Amino acid sequence: MQIEIAGQQIEVQSGVSVGEALSQVVSKKKLKEVLAAKCNGQTLDLSRTVPTDCAALEPVFEDSPEGLDIIRHSAAHLMAEAVKKLFPTAKVTIGPAIASGFYYDFEFERTFTPEDLEKIEQEMLRLAGKDEPFECRVLPADEAKDLFASMGEPYKIEIIEDLGAQTVSLYTNGSFVDLCRGPHVPSSGRIKAFKLMSVAGAYWRGDEKRQQLQRIYGTAFASPKDLKKHLERIEEAKKRDHRKLGTQLDLFSFCDEAGAGMVIWHPKGALIRTIIEDFERKEHLRRGYHIVQGPQLLKRELWERSGHYEHYRQNMYFTEIDEQAYGVKPMNCLSHMLIYKSKVRSYRDLPLRLFELGVVHRHEKSGVLHGLLRVRQFTQDDAHIICRPDQLEDEIIGVVHFVRDVMGIFGFNFEAEISTRPEKSIGSDADWERATNALMKALDKAGLKYGINEGDGAFYGPKIDIVIKDALDRRWQCATIQCDFTLPERFDLAYVGQDGERHRPVMVHRVILGSLERFIGVLTEHFAGAFPVWLAPEQVRILNVTDAQAEYTSKVLDALREQGIRAEADLRNEKLGYKVREAQLEKIPYMLVVGDKEVETGVVNVRTRSGENLGVKTPAEVAAMIHDEGMEPFKRGGMRYSFTYAAAAATDSGQ
Repeated sequence: MQIEIAGQQIEVQSGVSVGEALSQVVSKKKLKEVLAAKCNGQTLDLSRTVPTDCAALEPVFEDSPEGLDIIRHSAAHLMAEAVKKLFPTAKVTIGPAIASGFYYDFEFERTFTPEDLEKIEQEMLRLAGKDEPFECRVLPADEAKDLFASMGEPYKIEIIEDLGAQTVSLYTNGSFVDLCRGPHVPSSGRIKAFKLMSVAGAYWRGDEKRQQLQRIYGTAFASPKDLKKHLERIEEAKKRDHRKLGTQLDLFSFCDEAGAGMVIWHPKGALIRTIIEDFERKEHLRRGYHIVQGPQLLKRELWERSGHYEHYRQNMYFTEIDEQAYGVKPMNCLSHMLIYKSKVRSYRDLPLRLFELGVVHRHEKSGVLHGLLRVRQFTQDDAHIICRPDQLEDEIIGVVHFVRDVMGIFGFNFEAEISTRPEKSIGSDADWERATNALMKALDKAGLKYGINEGDGAFYGPKIDIVIKDALDRRWQCATIQCDFTLPERFDLAYVGQDGERHRPVMVHRVILGSLERFIGVLTEHFAGAFPVWLAPEQVRILNVTDAQAEYTSKVLDALREQGIRAEADLRNEKLGYKVREAQLEKIPYMLVVGDKEVETGVVNVRTRSGENLGVKTPAEVAAMIHDEGMEPFKRGGMRYSFTYAAAAATDSGQ
């Protein structure tokens, strides 16, 4: 039969393996880097027979994203084999590849220790050295259940029963047999670079009422070099951990007395928030948004009407006042719809853009709370655009441009993906199709490439998710743009058209930064706590050498503050080197040293947090330098801002 490989049409005999077919075109050297092949949308092991309906084979190389998934999935099997060798009474469950590596869940009578992980990793190395093949076979489901029963693996039996299939595929590597769809690397020797990372608790099928398991996490790469780079990034990430830096820089704290997932903002952290919030308010006003604010509590009937009570109540908090049930808002859209309905709207009034820095509460499980990145109370830069259907595309493009400008100021590159209709949702098929097409067309017109994330939309509409990349190349989801035809229908939103009749508007839900708490956590790690000068809560610290310069130091402090510079003075009776080092640890952008010579000449000696000495400058020159540096990120986006003090002034650039 004829198949295409790497652009060449070749003839292959019936029954030939995928690996043999590839060897007719791919060189021996390159074939050593191939793990599997794709045909008709399916990824096949190299040992599989080429399907008779296969028109083309596409090699999957070990350094490709799909190749990396195969390596990691195979490493999970290798780890399970090692665990069974060392701890025969352990029961295996599932072991998938994940974004950062792989894991496998086990039931075992005691907790795995760090020493156990070292032993497991050494056993994995020994097994990989044997270079035994991963072999697939298909068995009737009942026969597979009998096999796993004889092995004492009840979880595999349950999985087979839940599948409800007539046949299942098993993979054998060495002495280890696992239920698996594959594909896998050809042999264990292809798993060259791996590391076991940690152990965590897990529940079978994620159900707290079921058996508690132990999840061993690991990571694997195509080469030792890639693994080394990854481990170095992990070490760097530990240094940048926003929870550690939050304490070191005195930005925020958490307290058990206050409650889990509730952030307590200290003066410096609250000032960073204020700077960002001021920036957002001005940018929204400049783009034609109206600032609004809704209540924290709304009657339960409203949440029932919107669909949140049915689809989202497990994430909400409820209370009762005067025998009336209320829901604490997890999002801001309901109040904005009530504002729209407060009077009759004409087609000339649209689009109406309503913006709120809204505090919301969500009932997150304690196990997923993580510093600022996952909290129970947070503030969203939330807005809802209510517009005519013919305005929808332009409004979405406008939001995309808004995101582009803001992310440029913070120095983030970003990607986009469209999340489509989930299994549990409201609204008609026609409305979902209209909404999804509108998002796609808008991204196409904005010239932004995007992927599709099937089934991950909101229950009321599809969405665009903007994913940013930080300094360690980690991906964070921030901005979201959701298109919604359903809630305007449920709340009977209408406008009077040119024909004098009532028409239904469409609503765009959107955030730019998302949760301010989460975004500040990401920023802290991205900048390693060394915030750019426009965002730094303390831009300058003035350090006197002895008490003799205290009066002049105070005058410099007043002069800088008069110019809008966020400045502090360290007048303690400590050695200068100690004060400089302390300011550097606190990531203060500039240190101004004042000795007798500086007092005599009316200047300061300027040092940076990186240790560079900029020489002597007058206080006025220091202020001008900080103003210029603070404005630089905004010039790139055509904006003229001064963010050198909390209540920053903004000037519309006309762009």
